[in-house]
Amino acid sequence: MNQPELNKIKVDVETRYIEDQSNPEQNYYVFAYTITIKNKGKQNAQLLTRHWVITDSNSKIQEVRGDGVVGEQPLLKPGEQFVYTSGTMLETAVGTMKGSYQMRADDGSHFDAQIEEFVLSTPRVLH
Repeated sequence: MNQPELNKIKVDVETRYIEDQSNPEQNYYVFAYTITIKNKGKQNAQLLTRHWVITDSNSKIQEVRGDGVVGEQPLLKPGEQFVYTSGTMLETAVGTMKGSYQMRADDGSHFDAQIEEFVLSTPRVLH
């Protein structure tokens, strides 16, 4: 069995603009994102740490690293999923996020679960 079959994590993202917490006149835009992490591999996998790269439309980059997500380090058995919602603030109405979760498999190996780049945008900015 090759490594990708053993350790396969799928990450889905939904985003939304939080208008009542934002202040566009002050270049303050708040976004929420809901992440679904699915273990499609053949063994248990625990999320240990996260790494995000957040870029606004002025090319300002924020990097965020930390343990777990929302205070947890979920252990996902094959077929299980973990869903959480978090948020970020940008100085522009549009930006992007991408990153990875650093995972540990049951066999002790470590691997990264990639999070494909996704867009954060206020309504009616992107068509």
